[in-house]
Amino acid sequence: MSEITKSKEQLCVWAKSMFDRGLTCGASGNISLRLSDGGLLVTPTGKSMGFLDPNEISQFDEAGNLVDGLAPTKEMPLHSAFYETRTGTGAVVHLHSTHSVAASLLPETDPDDVLPPLTAYSVMRVGRVKLLPFFMPGDPDMGNAIKGLAGKRSAVLLAHHGPVVAGKDLEAAIYSIEELEETAKLALLTRGMKPKVLDDQQIGALVRKFDLDY
Repeated sequence: MSEITKSKEQLCVWAKSMFDRGLTCGASGNISLRLSDGGLLVTPTGKSMGFLDPNEISQFDEAGNLVDGLAPTKEMPLHSAFYETRTGTGAVVHLHSTHSVAASLLPETDPDDVLPPLTAYSVMRVGRVKLLPFFMPGDPDMGNAIKGLAGKRSAVLLAHHGPVVAGKDLEAAIYSIEELEETAKLALLTRGMKPKVLDDQQIGALVRKFDLDY
């Protein structure tokens, strides 16, 4: 089995898993994956992540030309911005996950640090999440906003829209965005209850032990 065939099938399996678990619904959400030759695989526009066909996955060559599959997601600026600015990005995942979107709506949400450090894995897999303002779906300015972060954040939350996460590979990006959603859920469940968070010393120990970019 070729790398491209295997990667297309892997992408569809992971997309269906997230859809089946309610992490995104309808025809929302999109995924991209970097190939070893520098090309990209991208989920097509208007397609449900629960019912993707590997043969329809959009394939781009290293120069950015569409060489196979259907037209890609209209959120390509989001994906391209991470590949251009964050070193080591091998995959990008964007969902419309409910709790993360809810967190983007609350007036007390800190735009520079959306989620409190409630668990070790929120620090290890997600880091600090930047809240970006509302953009029309497909607006190239979303990509420009991510480029403006100069690769310093691996995860952002689009207001009234959903999270976008970059990872070293597809598995890492998916684990990260799932952790982001679970942390948003915990934050909402404990809202107003003054939950304990990890302190600076605990966070520092995690950063040093796991060599985190936090």
